[in-house]
Amino acid sequence: MKMTTLCYLERDGRYLMLHRTKKEQDENRNKWIGVGGKFEDGESPEDCMRREILEETGLIVTTFRYRGIVTFVSDLYPCEYMHLFTCTDWTGEPKECDEGDLAWIDKQELLRLPMWEGDRIFLSLIDSPDTPFFSLKLTYQGEHLTTAVLDGTPLPL
Repeated sequence: MKMTTLCYLERDGRYLMLHRTKKEQDENRNKWIGVGGKFEDGESPEDCMRREILEETGLIVTTFRYRGIVTFVSDLYPCEYMHLFTCTDWTGEPKECDEGDLAWIDKQELLRLPMWEGDRIFLSLIDSPDTPFFSLKLTYQGEHLTTAVLDGTPLPL
């Protein structure tokens, strides 16, 4: 089991995205994702999110919202529990990331980029500020999404 965080930093209708291109052994290789990573011992979800954003972008989070928990089940990778955040305010200037290339992507263009199928589901959920905290379970066979369950209710795929 793996515990992770993922955060979408938002400004002017765009998200700061990470194109995962620099690590050879990366389950997210060549995909576009938000910023985040694995928990370290003793970290809360908020601690992990802030540390990962600082490490990967050089930015210090000041205003964020904890949006939900995403459970990933896969036939290729260990089960993952990802704590999902959005962030609207920070200090600092972005730096180069050693895991890939950072880019501000317009929300309207985002879904055209290579990403996990299930990411499109939670991106639509976090795009509305009125969406309550949610639990989303995504099941994959290889890179194909086979089921999605939102707050206990199966979603059509």
